Amino acid sequence: MNNVIVKIEKSGNRFNAWDADGNKHTSAIGTGTRKRAFEAGMALERRTGKNGRVYWWKVPMSQYEATSAPVFDTSSVEVPSDHAEVLNFIHSSFSLKPKSLVMKELKWKYLIRSAVRGKNILMTGPAGCGKTMAAKSLVNSLDRPDFYFNMGSTQDPRATLIGNVHFDKKKGTYFSESLFVKAIQTPNAVILLDELSRAHPDAWNILMTVLDSGQRYLRLDESNGQETINVAEGVTFVATANIGNEYTSTRVMDKALMDRFTIVEMDVLTDEEEFGLLKYMFPHVDPNLLQAVSEISHTTRMESKSDTGKVSTGISTRTSVEMAGLLYDGFGIDEAAEVSVYPQFADDGGMDSERTFVKQLVQKYVSDGSSDDLFNEDKKDEDNNGI
Repeated sequence: MNNVIVKIEKSGNRFNAWDADGNKHTSAIGTGTRKRAFEAGMALERRTGKNGRVYWWKVPMSQYEATSAPVFDTSSVEVPSDHAEVLNFIHSSFSLKPKSLVMKELKWKYLIRSAVRGKNILMTGPAGCGKTMAAKSLVNSLDRPDFYFNMGSTQDPRATLIGNVHFDKKKGTYFSESLFVKAIQTPNAVILLDELSRAHPDAWNILMTVLDSGQRYLRLDESNGQETINVAEGVTFVATANIGNEYTSTRVMDKALMDRFTIVEMDVLTDEEEFGLLKYMFPHVDPNLLQAVSEISHTTRMESKSDTGKVSTGISTRTSVEMAGLLYDGFGIDEAAEVSVYPQFADDGGMDSERTFVKQLVQKYVSDGSSDDLFNEDKKDEDNNGI
């Protein structure tokens, strides 16, 4: 009975519900539920509650589109050069996005288009929102040579981006080029620069000419007349960055460096989107528990932005996935929160501390053995009405 997702279409004064296979479900869904979904631009998913009652839950339209998108053989995808083929590739590429990545169709197409057109791409957004996953998904979708560099863990930028001087008894002193030098000389390569906002400023300086569309070269030495390495044809750079004052280990990125990128901002998932993701990743976990995880996370994010500000940061989607994984492995929701969530929040301030607030929030969802303890009756009635 589950896993049916419908799109609402308006015909005159009637709101009809159709699934991706062309089956009509209008009569099974209340008029008000269909109308509200249509006005919100949302799809509806059929679910079954604990009591066996069927209800329809609003989900992002992208979930419906994922069920109706054409299937591509991603093992043989090549980036075409003809404009008509380029347009077709870009606008039919949403089927290449993995279901475990929640990303709006428009932004995915923009990401694909930027890569196809050889743009440098900077993925921004809060920690744990899926930037690196989106970047790696892009690489897999294009089926091109790829290289990965974690710029945040680089202790010696010159060694990582240029190379090292070595000494050998037989060879004497010699220079060995870095993997990055090999990467930029690989035609059509996609080079992922992860955590660029955590990189040392020396790394940014080295990358300036590499990323500049008018230069595209790497100088091995700053001395005059020293060799330069040109970036090969078709090379695309994809970087990720956490931008904001809350990330204490990051640096304010140089404006000139950021100007060399096309910026793709990752969205923070809504509770419904996150619930859909968790349900897809952990289909054998009680959906009520997964919904509790998404609601707890969403509440902390909203609270971090509110005037009261009882927490300084929200629970990331990465942490929500970790909690769901613990539920899958037999931990209770309170146990999952204790080991994966509470350590992220300050414990100073007694009853007014951030950790106390989050603990009290989690306790609202902790089971005491009754069948109706996870959500209050008003919430359950609302769910059953598809609102």
